[in-house]
Amino acid sequence: MTVSSTRLLHPCSLPARLLMVAALLFSAFPLLAQDWTYRVRPGDTLWDLGSRYLKPSVPWQHLQSHNRVSDPYRLPPGSQLRFPVAWLAVQPVPARVLALRGPVQVGDAARGGLRDVIEGELLTIGQHLVTGADASVTLVFADDSRLQLRENSRLRLDQLSRYGHTGMVDTRVRLQQGRTSNRVTPATGPASRYIIDAPTATSSVRGTVFRVSAGGDGRSAATEVLQGKVQVGNPRGQRLVTRGQATRSTSQDTRPGALEPLLPAPRLDPAQLRLDPLPAPVAWTAVDGAAHYRVEVVRADQPEILLFAQDTTATTLTVPDLAPGTLRVLVRAVSADDVEGLDAEQDFEVRDQPPPPLTVRPVNQETVNSARPHFQWSQVDGAAASVLQIARDAQFLDPVLEQQSTSPHARPAADLAPGAYFWRVASRDGNGHRGRFGHPVGLTLTDAPVDPALQPPQAAKGQLTLRWQAGETGQRYRVQIDRKGDFATPLLDREVDQPEVSLKRPWHGTLHVRVQYIDDDGYAGPFSPAQQVALPCRTCYGASGGALLLWLLL
Repeated sequence: MTVSSTRLLHPCSLPARLLMVAALLFSAFPLLAQDWTYRVRPGDTLWDLGSRYLKPSVPWQHLQSHNRVSDPYRLPPGSQLRFPVAWLAVQPVPARVLALRGPVQVGDAARGGLRDVIEGELLTIGQHLVTGADASVTLVFADDSRLQLRENSRLRLDQLSRYGHTGMVDTRVRLQQGRTSNRVTPATGPASRYIIDAPTATSSVRGTVFRVSAGGDGRSAATEVLQGKVQVGNPRGQRLVTRGQATRSTSQDTRPGALEPLLPAPRLDPAQLRLDPLPAPVAWTAVDGAAHYRVEVVRADQPEILLFAQDTTATTLTVPDLAPGTLRVLVRAVSADDVEGLDAEQDFEVRDQPPPPLTVRPVNQETVNSARPHFQWSQVDGAAASVLQIARDAQFLDPVLEQQSTSPHARPAADLAPGAYFWRVASRDGNGHRGRFGHPVGLTLTDAPVDPALQPPQAAKGQLTLRWQAGETGQRYRVQIDRKGDFATPLLDREVDQPEVSLKRPWHGTLHVRVQYIDDDGYAGPFSPAQQVALPCRTCYGASGGALLLWLLL
């Protein structure tokens, strides 16, 4: 483990400055004096190895002398050669932006100003990153170590180097504000270093998983170790932090704080852990000592890539809709000192195949007078079935109905109460795998009486003809006519294909008429309110020209 710090106490006394410099020299000396060991392969020569690994200013003869090689033309395969680290060639290697979430900007001290970061771009020594309120960026370094810079953070790249082809790297960054999560590749040689310099302490590792906060705003900086070991130190002392531990640093004038255990991982509630589909709620048990909780969703195969993050004081939170893939939800408790604990985690799958169908009807924001409306959507190639969901909220956190249909249409199996709803559809393939749901469609159901817009009846040539408003394409009609109005024994009860009916033998007196609309799948809606038709006299039916009869609405 190497402890390094690049800052002098300011202001401070001269003895303290000298102590700081001495500490730096002491920590650096063993590194410069160490050797990197190479195992000889068949065909290797000293001049080839010198050209590959040594600085141009170091001749290969130095390598011969250092290893006491008597015959530079004959290197026994399997034997070892020692390369002093100070002799090795060093090249700068930029960091690559692996992933972005939200507004992230990069600045350059030489050029000044900030610009938006582009995914995949290469960042060099001296540049600094700034993340917004709901943003993160993931960097990958020369040895595939990963750093995730979280929201409201600022990070400077101080050193990005590689020791030729040895596999050893020197990565040093300065966390000026906010938080990082780090997954460091195990070191391959004595010169490999991964150092995070925070305002009050430096964290140095050679392969581990850990988090660092810069502190500020009255909070201590902290280093939290999830795997491996981290050396944390400043001019006043050091702490070796191991898995499940943390240390807090309040100032460079005091040694990093005593080791403290991380808060345990919350226990996820399996009854409410339904992450397919998203959006979906996640719930967990409370943790003693937790001031709040941190919920994150990351890529399961690359957990340094942050897709969603939110802090909450509750023990439940809704995960929004996210891009497809195998994802992982992380939940951890955070203490009052802002030290984050161990993670509870759960992997889940968000599928995008088969694709969702296109909704046909009801159209968005349509009002439907039916307790069991007819839903229709397009047919997706390769889909064996469809899944219909209906909910009161656009996020579908608590669906009121979910049912499967092998046809591109369906009607709810049970009546729905009047009110505002949303509906959406997903496809299911022949293996039973369901894809993503399509966009939600707004819908209002009403139980207001259906008005068939009954037209004034007409009488001509001894017949009475009634007409009403046509329904949708494919609908049929059931019309009832009754003398009393209770329709217990109607005079006429007939189903017709057209929105009209004619009576061969009209009657005098008062008639009551109501109409029922029947969909093409046989579903019959409620009858309309009865309307009253008054027939003034029997002889009127014989009058020429189709005399209009008096009619009254109930």
